[in-house]
Amino acid sequence: MKIEQVAWDNRDAAALRGRQRVEIAERYGTPDSEPGVPPSEADIAVFFVAYEDDGSAVGCGGLRALGAGVGEIKRMYVAPEARGTGVAARVLVALEEWARERGWSRLRLETGDAQPDAVRFYTRSSYGPIPRFGHYADSDNSLCFERLL
Repeated sequence: MKIEQVAWDNRDAAALRGRQRVEIAERYGTPDSEPGVPPSEADIAVFFVAYEDDGSAVGCGGLRALGAGVGEIKRMYVAPEARGTGVAARVLVALEEWARERGWSRLRLETGDAQPDAVRFYTRSSYGPIPRFGHYADSDNSLCFERLL
């Protein structure tokens, strides 16, 4: 498996983000459950895609700069057929290393209350709960986490 930094509009990255949005819509029963500003090419500092040895794209994740050395994890996703294989952990490590190299001191994220798998993953990865921040402050379904780097 390899983790590659790609452009936001990379075909594989776009396909994985599309799959993530479909899954989230199914979980929450609405096509637009995102309480914050959706990430875009204009505000994502870096985006990574995980590729299997056969070249298939199986996971992704990006970072949005929040300022003052803080970043937000956005569009972290692993295809269902690749879950439990370490893809998410490898993408997260790539994101954290990229952030550290730029002097960022912490990463934050928001996930939802219908995503207990995400909560377990981030908790196991040393992310602790924090009060809802930014656009998520008034979102009752939002759960926010942070890790010092």
